[in-house]
Amino acid sequence: NAGTSGVSGMLSFTSGTASSGTSGHINMFTGSATNGKGGDFFLSIGSGDKYTGGHIVLTAGLSTAASHGTGGAVSLTTGEGEPSTSGAVIIKTLNAGASGVSGTLSFTSGTASGGGSGKIRLATGSATNGEGGDIIVSVGKSKTDAGGDVWVTAGHSDSQSGGAVSLTTGEGTTDTSGAVVIKTMN
Repeated sequence: NAGTSGVSGMLSFTSGTASSGTSGHINMFTGSATNGKGGDFFLSIGSGDKYTGGHIVLTAGLSTAASHGTGGAVSLTTGEGEPSTSGAVIIKTLNAGASGVSGTLSFTSGTASGGGSGKIRLATGSATNGEGGDIIVSVGKSKTDAGGDVWVTAGHSDSQSGGAVSLTTGEGTTDTSGAVVIKTMN
């Protein structure tokens, strides 16, 4: 621990550089369990009573290769449940205090100067013996102000046609296709 006028020490885990090959990996994992649960992995920031809270920054590698120089990917995968359900991915901001607003969630692909920018794809998996998963977009309730809006806007183009907004129901191969329901509430 630090004294009354200092900061606690930093921990740095870094693999060495390489001049003619791949630099070293950093592996952090818990062991397997035969008659119990595999160990948890916690990554958390300590609390503070001044300034903003500490950040968690996860950044994949830059590539400067002239050919096939794709940057590194960030992959977040839940655990498989062989006889049952796979794990969930939960991304959320915590509740705000009495005089603030809750944090924003922002999902944005980067810009591109020599091609199309990246897509954002939201899709549920197929089901063999059940219903395909739903996608639910909803806005929270407000007690004192107007309800929040839902905006869907296609892309602008300076030289060609603007992007389209397409809403298509699911096909029913042996039965009725899905309905489109647009209505105002009571």
